[in-house]
Amino acid sequence: MKKKTFIFFLILYLSCMALAGCGTNTDLQPSGTIPPATDETGSPAPDATVPDNTTTPDDPTVPTESNVPDDATPAPDVDPSASSTPSVEEPDASTEPEPETSPEPVTGLRDNTPRCLVPTASGSAETHNDYASIDYSNASEGYFMACYTGTCAKVKMQVKGSNGVTYTYNLNNSEYVAFPLSSGSGSYDITILENVFDNNYAICLAETINVTLSNEFGPYLYPNQYCMFSSSSRTVSLAKELAEPANTDLDVITNIYNYVIESISYDYDKAATVPSGYIPNVDSVLSSGKGICLDYAAVMTSMLRSQRIPTRLEVGYAGDAYHAWISAYISDVGWVNGIVQFNGNEWELMDPTFASMVDESELRDFISNGSNYVVKYLY
Repeated sequence: MKKKTFIFFLILYLSCMALAGCGTNTDLQPSGTIPPATDETGSPAPDATVPDNTTTPDDPTVPTESNVPDDATPAPDVDPSASSTPSVEEPDASTEPEPETSPEPVTGLRDNTPRCLVPTASGSAETHNDYASIDYSNASEGYFMACYTGTCAKVKMQVKGSNGVTYTYNLNNSEYVAFPLSSGSGSYDITILENVFDNNYAICLAETINVTLSNEFGPYLYPNQYCMFSSSSRTVSLAKELAEPANTDLDVITNIYNYVIESISYDYDKAATVPSGYIPNVDSVLSSGKGICLDYAAVMTSMLRSQRIPTRLEVGYAGDAYHAWISAYISDVGWVNGIVQFNGNEWELMDPTFASMVDESELRDFISNGSNYVVKYLY
């Protein structure tokens, strides 16, 4: 009886051990998969290779058709139709493509707020008659104003400064127009003349004024007959956009210069038919994208003055050609004549008309010879 009881308990014990696995690891690996070898820390052993088979089209590190730019082009010498071109997997239909975002506009360190000075005829210092008026109330700022209200169809005005240079303007405006006192401080003779017949003129009104400039740059900051602009001008708002990424005045000059020579083409037809006394309309020049040398210079002058950069519109001779170009004033540098900047490799030129027409090396050689440019008038 005891023997039978012992055998019964022995069989029961062995059955329990079999069910418990006797302490043996019973986790089974998937068929055909070999686990990577590991060291005693649990990390893959140095010689172990872990197959990388986890990448899917939904993985953001893998290019899919939704993030390949529409205008992408193959590298040079690569045939986009060749069979070796890698295919792109279709993205999961449930995955929304990331919305495209526009790059943030670059804002420079320099304040690009326009400053459009407004010339005025305040009447505190003036002379007039029934046909014309000369207002020099703000001569110390570098300008005077004049208008003609008579009936003569051809009226001119001559301004002679203390340097002996005589400027001749057409004056057919019934409202005041500003004119620069380009000779600086000193005495000026201002004479308004009416045409009598042919090229003969009679004096309508004359005045001599003595000027002491309160700001030597005044004549080159205000708008005048040759570069008319205001806060509502497209020219001014465009200058603000071009100046936005600029850190310095030199950056502003460079940005505006590059825009003008790339956006305005020379109008040969206009050059062949332009009348004497032609006055640029800077906004019209920008709209048409065409102009003559005076147009190029007037557009740049207006833009730069609206950005508080003193700018001279210069007229004279470039070689044998009657021509217009600009110079601009930069603090700690002075007047920049003919050249914008040295960028480390080459000089950037500042004759906007020639720069849009001829080879740069040829232009540089021409401008670098100062005798090729002879200034007659400053506006």
